Amino acid sequence: MKGETAIRKLAERVFAAAEADETELLFFGLEERLTRFANNVIHQNVAETDEAVTVRAAVGKRVGVATTRDLSDEGLERVAEAAVAGARLQPEDPDYPGLSGPVTVEPADAFDEQTAAYTPADRARDVGVVCRRAEEAGVNSSGAFRTAVHEFGVANSHGLFVYHQATMADLTTVVMSDGGAGYAAGASWKVGEVDVPALGAEAVGRALRDRNPQPLAPGVYPVVLEPYAVIDIVAFMGQTAGAMAVAEGRSWMIGREGEQTLSPLVSIWDDGRDPAGWPLPFDFEGMPRQRVGIVRQGVVGGVVTDRRWAKKMGRPLTGHALPAAHPSSPWLKASGAGPLPLHLAMEAGKHTVEEMIAATERGLYVTRFHYTRVVHPREAVITGMTRDGLFLIENGEITTPVRNLRFTQSYVEALAGVEMVGREVHCERPGYSVVRAPALKLSAFHFTGATAF
Repeated sequence: MKGETAIRKLAERVFAAAEADETELLFFGLEERLTRFANNVIHQNVAETDEAVTVRAAVGKRVGVATTRDLSDEGLERVAEAAVAGARLQPEDPDYPGLSGPVTVEPADAFDEQTAAYTPADRARDVGVVCRRAEEAGVNSSGAFRTAVHEFGVANSHGLFVYHQATMADLTTVVMSDGGAGYAAGASWKVGEVDVPALGAEAVGRALRDRNPQPLAPGVYPVVLEPYAVIDIVAFMGQTAGAMAVAEGRSWMIGREGEQTLSPLVSIWDDGRDPAGWPLPFDFEGMPRQRVGIVRQGVVGGVVTDRRWAKKMGRPLTGHALPAAHPSSPWLKASGAGPLPLHLAMEAGKHTVEEMIAATERGLYVTRFHYTRVVHPREAVITGMTRDGLFLIENGEITTPVRNLRFTQSYVEALAGVEMVGREVHCERPGYSVVRAPALKLSAFHFTGATAF
């Protein structure tokens, strides 16, 4: 990786070249290695090394942004000049808060030597177990197992400098059987906590159980949701838990802050320092990340902010700025999304999935959601489909695999009807964030259409 000293030198070159009142540099470094498999065979091993710099320059209240992967002296001069030139062409931004001075950010451990050193042979050994198990069971496995090292640096011309390294490992696998499918996924900054053989066995077992799914009429059913499905719910609730979404009138939190809106069994928060997630102790303005309780025992809590929206709305600064731009990640592009939580978690409960199933007279067991899209953001109404394992529950037991159903459901209403919460929390990595959630038993879920598979 580049290292702290080298990133400081990059920043000094950019600041010297930028004829601006204020200048900020963001450094993104990545060493990522990926093993892909399909039809029970490893078919690809790829590795990527990437370094990029994003420069934000302010001339008065006119702000420009430019990004480059050319980290030579000439490349840094060009990106600094491009940012300044862009700033001069922009209208004044009356809400621009300026750049911060130096801050103190307590370090957070998110670097695992074993993960950083994991080799293609190591990944092939783990994935090979999944492929062999699937072949022996007469089903087809596919997926990807990734290990990576990330490097982040933020510096500005007022003397701020923060730096962080983090590792990440994650597996996603789908196993296909006769007319059915199984899914499993997991993520951690410690590769030893991603049990690839166990996740593979989970997907194989679910695919075998999902063979020959039967049609079922759409309707309103009680459901038991695996953590994979709950993660989709928690991720969406976080997408509009930012101050900008609230100010623009497109958040489910509007008019509900401080109210008992969800089940008292539901608590959701964002904490960029939690070692159980993927620690990143500062945001992309270099501000320390604060833990924010988005829902506390069903009561809607606070929103996340960056410097602009904390000042504009008179709210506490929580350290949730996204980058002004990012060269690769759609999660971190200059999308104008405002501050967002990237380290969401839902609190565990006291029940097992088996207890949830046993407590359901007639309902559905859902593995995960797929292709979810927003219908009504203010009410968190989402439409999507089930996928990779949908089963009928009868008299407290899973009986029949069911063809996938389309749903249209308010996630707010769904979480208001939580009856039981799983005692184990599972971690996945959707996009650039990490989300942790338990299984849930809900009193009602609205399924509006059926599929042919």
